[in-house]
Amino acid sequence: MILSRFLGHGTRVALDLGNNNTVLTDAKNLPFSAPSFVALNKSSKSAQAVGQDAYEMQGKIGAGVKIVKPLKGGIIADYEAASMMLGMLMRNAYPKRGLFDKFDQLICGIPYASTDVERRALRDALEQFKSRSTTLIYEPIAAAIGMGLNVQEPNGKFMVDVGGGITEIALISLSGIVTHRAVKVAGDTFDYEIQDYFKRKFNVAIGLKQAEQLKIKTGAAFTSIVEVPEPACVAGKDISTGVPKLIEVGPMEIANILNDSVIKIEDAILQTLEECPPELSGDIYTNGIYLTGGSSLLRGLRERLAARINIPIHQDPNALFSVLNGIAGVLRVPQAHKAVLFK
Repeated sequence: MILSRFLGHGTRVALDLGNNNTVLTDAKNLPFSAPSFVALNKSSKSAQAVGQDAYEMQGKIGAGVKIVKPLKGGIIADYEAASMMLGMLMRNAYPKRGLFDKFDQLICGIPYASTDVERRALRDALEQFKSRSTTLIYEPIAAAIGMGLNVQEPNGKFMVDVGGGITEIALISLSGIVTHRAVKVAGDTFDYEIQDYFKRKFNVAIGLKQAEQLKIKTGAAFTSIVEVPEPACVAGKDISTGVPKLIEVGPMEIANILNDSVIKIEDAILQTLEECPPELSGDIYTNGIYLTGGSSLLRGLRERLAARINIPIHQDPNALFSVLNGIAGVLRVPQAHKAVLFK
C-alpha cells in the first residue's frame, strides 16, 4: 500500500490514530485512511503487512502470522504492534525521508478519557519519527474544530463523538472541556453484539469483519428509519456441524440487537447534560448537539438521539475525518490554537 500518492513530502503531519482507522495528512493534502491493523510474524515478531492489507488477511492466514489491532477503547493496547504499524504507515507515506530526517511538527489526537500512562505510551510511539515538535490534542476539541466550530469563544459546544472503541461526550468552551463523559460503547461493541447474536440465535459463528460489514450494509439504530436498506445475507459456520450456513438479517433486527448499547450512549448523553453548568445549558439548547465519529453514521442514530433527548442533533457530514480535519486545521495555523495543544 503506497500512501505517497495521497500525502506530499511536507514536514508537518497531522495524525488521527483511531481504534479502527489511522488517518494521516499534512497541511496541504487530502487525508488517507488505513485500517488500524498490522500483520505480525510470530517467530520474528516483525511486521509483514499493515492497514488494508492486514485487514484483508483476517481469518485467512496460517499459524505463523498474527493479525493485531493495536488499539482498544481508543488508546494503545499493544505498544510494540502500534509502534510498528505507525512506523510502516509513515515510511510508506514518506518514502524519501532519510533515517536522520526530522519532521518539523507532528500533532496527534488522543481521547480526553486517556490516562497519563496511556498518553505516555502514545508519546513514546511517536518519538520514533524524530519530530522537532510533537504535541497532542484532545479528540473532542479536534472534532469540533473539524466541524468548523469556534472552540475559543465562551459559547458552549456539546460534542458526541461515537468512534470505534469509545464514545466521548464533551461540552467545550473557551478552548477547554467543561464537562466530559466517556463510555466504552461504540462501533466495536456493535460488531461484537452482532457476532454474539448469530451465535446465540442461529448457532452460527461469523467473524468480526463479517459483523462489521453487515452493520455497515444494513445496520440501523432506530426502527423508524426513512430509507430502509435491503436485508443482507451472511455466510457463517454452523457451530454444531461445521457446515457453512447462510443467514438473512434485516435492519430492524439489527436495531433490536444494538438497542441496549444505544441506550447506554443515550443515558451517558443525558447524564452529561445534567452536569453542565446552567450558564452553558442555554447554549446547548440554542446550538444543539454535534454528532460525529465514524460510528455515528449508523442509520437512524441521529434521529433516535433527537427523539430521546429532545434537542436538535447536527450530524457531521464528514464524520470519519472530523478529528483529522480539526488537527489539520490546527497544523495550518498552530499559533492560533496554542491553547488546545499540549505535550
